[in-house]
Amino acid sequence: MSLRLAIFDCDGTLVDSQADICASMDAAFLANGLEPPARQATRRVVGLSLHEAMRRLHPNGAHEDHAALTQAYKNAFRARREAGSLAEPLYEGIAALIEELVADGWLLGVATGKSDRGLVHCLQTHGLTGHFLTLQTADRHPSKPDPSMIEACLADTGADRALTAMIGDTAYDMEMAVNARVRAFGVDWGYHEPEDLFEAGAEAVATSMTELRALLRGME
Repeated sequence: MSLRLAIFDCDGTLVDSQADICASMDAAFLANGLEPPARQATRRVVGLSLHEAMRRLHPNGAHEDHAALTQAYKNAFRARREAGSLAEPLYEGIAALIEELVADGWLLGVATGKSDRGLVHCLQTHGLTGHFLTLQTADRHPSKPDPSMIEACLADTGADRALTAMIGDTAYDMEMAVNARVRAFGVDWGYHEPEDLFEAGAEAVATSMTELRALLRGME
């Protein structure tokens, strides 16, 4: 029997973490004596590795500047987590969808720009860790849209590439799916607009959990 695999992005797909991301980005830029980027600009880089995100947000900076911003962001985000002020709520219906997919025999994975530590904390907070067989983060891979994360998910699970879907809210997720030759399903509740997802190669963009489930069911 062929193995079906659903790979989820995290920020903007499983959880709404924009408040913490934007606050941490503001703190990182201020710590380095720079004007914080506009919130929309920060939302546009969610999903990229931190260093690539800083390169885009501060294009005139040197490699050392981007490294300093990356470390300052990590410090700010960690401080919010340790202070108990981190708020990464699941999108409504995600938990039920994940439970249903597992019950239907799907294998599940995550491919995210988060760190290992950040992803584990997020999944543990929501009691979802045991549902995902493969977790791929920016700590161990090139930034999206490089297909490395998806390739690792496939290797970990032995899933059929033709029965694998990448589910995400950004153009980087869709481009990564195209690069890895798997199905590309966007969601409209995250940080990029549907037209961005279609331009990046999305086959469809779900506007609800019901629509997302129907897209996956169409692969069965």
